[in-house]
Amino acid sequence: MGTTSESRTVDAVQISLDIIEFLQDRDGAGITEIATTLDHSKGTIHSHMATLAENEYVVKQDGVYRLSLRYLELAETVKDRLQIYDVVREELDDLAADCGELAQFATEEHGRAVYIYKTGGEKAVQTASSVGDRQYLHCISLGKAMLAHMPDARVDEIIEQHGLEGFTVNTITSSEELFDELETIREQGYAFDREEKIEGLRCVAAPVVTNGEVIGALSVSGPASRFEGEIYEEKLPEMVTRSANVIEINSQFS
Repeated sequence: MGTTSESRTVDAVQISLDIIEFLQDRDGAGITEIATTLDHSKGTIHSHMATLAENEYVVKQDGVYRLSLRYLELAETVKDRLQIYDVVREELDDLAADCGELAQFATEEHGRAVYIYKTGGEKAVQTASSVGDRQYLHCISLGKAMLAHMPDARVDEIIEQHGLEGFTVNTITSSEELFDELETIREQGYAFDREEKIEGLRCVAAPVVTNGEVIGALSVSGPASRFEGEIYEEKLPEMVTRSANVIEINSQFS
């Protein structure tokens, strides 16, 4: 078992994590496919799979390995630590029902947005995001709403770590432009995603701030054809900021 001298990461642990992430993206795989894709010997992969199976992190059927239900237990443990989860779920369910669109809540971890809850109203669009997904902060309204309430030094760290990748012609890709936008978000209390991550999809988000610390953000998303004019510029911002305020108030008693 080796370690790198600089970051002291453990090679064997990294291989196991790579295997888990590989299986997460697929509906099962065999030893040969895993070894070929991850560029390790079949013997190495077999040893890791045997260890993961013995500890019930994967299941094997007819030579195919899949992630086990053990991850549901881990997810529930993490979710329970997020003390405002029940408040978020109830408020977002109400928000989605009121506006008829897709409502989501995310928090920041390791410099990216992590989706915690997602629910849709009767007109909600289907997006590729799901609970647990991680997204860059600079290109989504949820992320910019959170960045706006972080110290500038922390924002600089995140930019240094993840960069400012462009996804559409509307994506902010310069730090100067991003900081200008964050100032506007702080002043108005909400953030827009004007087709910055996905063409044709717009979002509006509000931060959830308690005791001076941003603990997450909530958003409403929908097609550009519906998200325009007064609805997009005024009504939806009012709805998300109101819901954020409800969560902030209730979180003090959770």
